[in-house]
Amino acid sequence: MRYFLDTEYNGFGGELISLALVPEHGDQEYYAVLPLPDEIHPWVERNVVPYLGSVPPGHHAEPVSRLSAAAEIATYLARETEPVIVADWPDDIALFCALLVTGEGEMAPVGSLRFELVSSPGFSVSVTSRIPHNALHDARALRDFMRHWEG
Repeated sequence: MRYFLDTEYNGFGGELISLALVPEHGDQEYYAVLPLPDEIHPWVERNVVPYLGSVPPGHHAEPVSRLSAAAEIATYLARETEPVIVADWPDDIALFCALLVTGEGEMAPVGSLRFELVSSPGFSVSVTSRIPHNALHDARALRDFMRHWEG
């Protein structure tokens, strides 16, 4: 099964703030908000932070630690034998992978994962996402775009 990934982070090269995984089929989504950094990039303060809690009931918008998020992702993906994580931006994959590192030489027990970085011509989060710059809504928009694009 494919899972569509989106992240929000504190400006170019900044810390992970939130992430979402949206399955290709079904409604069992994963969304996590991490503790905000002490200094927040001004663009992120205006365009991301106000929307972190803009998720449907049943999704947790309260911050969780990096270790908790890594463990939750491992549990979330455990039902799949070979999940494919799909993203349209390299930083999304890099930040996701960095989150799975839980200590020196340790990582969350996610098993085998494959990643797919897709070129998404015509896709714009600011145009297609219900709430742009919210990882959950952006991941849903990517999933919907890919469904349409693949026909």
